[in-house]
Amino acid sequence: MVKEERLQLILEQLSKENKVRLEHLSDLLKVSEDTVRRDIKTLDSQGLLKAVRGGALANSPIPHHYRDREKYDLGQKQAIALKALNFLKDGHVVFFDGGTSVVALAASLPKNLRITVVTNSFPVVNVLEDHPNVEVIFAGGRLYKVSFTAIGIDALNTIKNVRADVCFLGVCSIHHTMGITAKDYEDAQIKKLMITQAVKTVALSTLEKTSTVEAFYIGPATALDSIITEADPNHNALKVYKELGIEII
Repeated sequence: MVKEERLQLILEQLSKENKVRLEHLSDLLKVSEDTVRRDIKTLDSQGLLKAVRGGALANSPIPHHYRDREKYDLGQKQAIALKALNFLKDGHVVFFDGGTSVVALAASLPKNLRITVVTNSFPVVNVLEDHPNVEVIFAGGRLYKVSFTAIGIDALNTIKNVRADVCFLGVCSIHHTMGITAKDYEDAQIKKLMITQAVKTVALSTLEKTSTVEAFYIGPATALDSIITEADPNHNALKVYKELGIEII
């Protein structure tokens, strides 16, 4: 079997279970574990998976650029947003990050809800600019055009001066052992600080983002108090998060 065929089979195996192990692939491909390890390194360098000790994990399947994400799984995001409303009460100060699921939450806020939203997301600000009772504090800084968010020291300093009741994260990837991860370093730093500065952290995540991993670490899965998803809370893929003490909604 030539290398290109091995690489394709590794990706096919990964798509089935979101993870592959060296020993299993060695048996399947009839090559040494060292050869499999080199193949995985090749795929990692191409951004097609994440190499880990003993094998590899799948990357998040969601698109990277905001314009590609904003209509991706829109119905599922709206369902998640409606569930997230139960975490909000009048008088709350909340963090909204730059995720498109969080934009859906902003669009779902009742007109009589009185809260303060602290965000680095231009789309969130655009959605809330006409809301009659939501005060918006924008954590400004350098525009990151991939996600239409503000990043950098100015955004971090604004967030650092807020103690929020709830942080809503539109996460890219969650894994029960590898933690919460993001595709971009500065985005990860913003999310990490929001978690630190909030009493409670709620992840808004479609099921396909679970058991995936990206390059930049935000924090352990246990940094999340709750995960709101479109799936049944008793879905097999969510059991590992329940075992960590995370509420699944």
